Amino acid sequence: MAMREFTLQVNGRDHKVAVDDPDTPLLYVLRDDLALRGPKFGCGLGQCGACAVLIDGAATRSCITRAADMAGKVITTLEGLGSPELPSRMQAAFITEQAAQCGDCTNGMIMTATALLARTPHPSEAEVRQALAHTLCRCGSHVRVLAAVLRAAAEG
Repeated sequence: MAMREFTLQVNGRDHKVAVDDPDTPLLYVLRDDLALRGPKFGCGLGQCGACAVLIDGAATRSCITRAADMAGKVITTLEGLGSPELPSRMQAAFITEQAAQCGDCTNGMIMTATALLARTPHPSEAEVRQALAHTLCRCGSHVRVLAAVLRAAAEG
């Protein structure tokens, strides 16, 4: 099988990548080829949200998204939102509210909440709960996650 080469725009930069299988998930390219550790492998079925990235501003499960289909799309990972020195508003709110325990879900929560605030700058608590309903957390840090998203919305 021939390698398929294409360019991905990730976190504002173009990256030439190659896959040998056209069904290779975007998550694998981001983690293995681009060494981005924000998106996590959780379930591999698009059910938990640990692998969420923004594609053209929409929160998308990268474990079930074909990398080869992403040429020409704008991809943002957790690393593209901010840095340890200058975190995004959402990242800073998660830090302030101590909204992570084990951290497996944090990427998905932050990426999904960032997409929510982009389309609904001042969501109600019910809207935040609905947006995050399919981003799973095993530790039960939901109360702090909710507080962090509402804090970020209030500071926006």
